[in-house]
Amino acid sequence: MSELNQTLVDLNSYAFSGQQSAELPDLSTLSEDSKRELRMVGVDVDAEEQRAGTFLQFDHSTVHCKTSAKGVEVLGIRQALKKYDGLPEYFWKAMDPDKDDFTRAAAREELHGGYFIRTEKGAKVAEPVQSCLFIKGQNVGQNVHNIVVVEEDSEVHIITGCATSHDVTSALHLGISEFYIKKGGKLTFTMVHNWGEDVMVRPRTVGIVEERGVLQNNYILLKKVKSVQSYPTIHLNGEGAVARFNSVIVTPEGSHVDTGNRIVLNAPNTRGEIISRTITTGGTIVARGEIIGNDVPARGHLECKGLILGGGVIHAIPELQGRVPGVELSHEAAVGKIAQEEIEYLMARGLDEDEATSTIVRGFLNVEIMGLPQELRESIDRTIAELDAGDAM
Repeated sequence: MSELNQTLVDLNSYAFSGQQSAELPDLSTLSEDSKRELRMVGVDVDAEEQRAGTFLQFDHSTVHCKTSAKGVEVLGIRQALKKYDGLPEYFWKAMDPDKDDFTRAAAREELHGGYFIRTEKGAKVAEPVQSCLFIKGQNVGQNVHNIVVVEEDSEVHIITGCATSHDVTSALHLGISEFYIKKGGKLTFTMVHNWGEDVMVRPRTVGIVEERGVLQNNYILLKKVKSVQSYPTIHLNGEGAVARFNSVIVTPEGSHVDTGNRIVLNAPNTRGEIISRTITTGGTIVARGEIIGNDVPARGHLECKGLILGGGVIHAIPELQGRVPGVELSHEAAVGKIAQEEIEYLMARGLDEDEATSTIVRGFLNVEIMGLPQELRESIDRTIAELDAGDAM
């Protein structure tokens, strides 16, 4: 990654021990403020009966873990390691612990938690599984490891919210995630980030998709964060495998977000798509994307579009690697501002200037394609409405 990404992280500035919380068998005991903060990242603790499972991590402790539907198992990662003799097929198998400084740190530090979610073969899990990795303490370092296994011909939607409490400004999140999608399986994975203004975030994600498997990955970041560095890599190893990434990112002043996705087409008839929509209102976005074609026939498309509302910087870095004759890869990248004629068109139909600008911004940051639950879409709509329309000119 480029020099733009070198936001220094001093691991010694964060506490990786001493921030334990008691278990919460009954989530109704949470404060209304905590419930609201969780809803902002898609986790509704008052609607557990409408979820296939719920996992909740506070700082260094798993405080709630519940499976509510047939066809899926939700465990804390430490419980799963104990139950399944160390998860030898999955734990650190997709990810190299020596990949970089942060994977090494995650492997070295005490494992605080994370989730293990596995479907049963052939199960179509109707309701989403919800999880939240939450930081409540100032200057806490959180180290989690997540594993998702989608067995053959099964389907599941996981909504993961990552957030800090409203009074926490500084923290560090280290997160390792490994996805294993078996033959004919489908995983829809939606991640919503809502961090504090001085929070550093270093997730590392790798996925392996087998024959006819599908990964639909949605990522949403709309609030200020000091630094995010993330570059999930998905290997399509089976014939007919598909991966789609959709990202919606807003960076206010003071935010530095270096993120993107990589898809590796390793088998015939694989398809990969990366779509990102970014807006800066004063922060810096490095929007990356890479598709590598190692087999044919295979197709990949990368699309990165950004709007600068006021100040800020957007770097769009699309990369395509075709390594065999006949692979079909394409990309589009555009960074600019809202066209004045678009605003005038809507004003001619009765909207004032601010309403017209907000309408265009909502259309640009379109989350309808993500298949999100209604309450999460409403939360996102409220956040988008708060963007300063006056900066769009």
